Amino acid sequence: MARYEAKTVENDGDVDAFLASVEHPVRRRDGFTLRELYERVTGEPSRMWGPAIVGFGYHRYEYASGHSGEVGAAGFSPRKNATTVYLMDGPAAYAEDLERLGPHTASKACLYLKDLEKVDLEVLASIVERSFRKHHMERPA
Repeated sequence: MARYEAKTVENDGDVDAFLASVEHPVRRRDGFTLRELYERVTGEPSRMWGPAIVGFGYHRYEYASGHSGEVGAAGFSPRKNATTVYLMDGPAAYAEDLERLGPHTASKACLYLKDLEKVDLEVLASIVERSFRKHHMERPA
């Protein structure tokens, strides 16, 4: 069986250049806002993971199947239809907070935000910080 090669890996991509290249003006603006918010609440610098995810910190996972990998412990991606906020423990873990967040949609592992000016950024910061603290790991030496 072929070994799985992760496509979304940490790299030396320029986060500022990536965010500046986001075509949609609201997603571009929100990307810079989220970068500041994430750096404040995680205490970690932003890093590119793959070509389109801005990640913070480090998390190693391993599935029962034996598949394992590394991801940012917190991250987001300004996509065409909405900005995706990745939560390692999923949005359901923050159901009460989400009632106060403002307009959003959610999937099993992500929040989708169309405009940060319409959401409560302190609620979002609290969600991101708590998820990050639960899942952030020290990088192996």
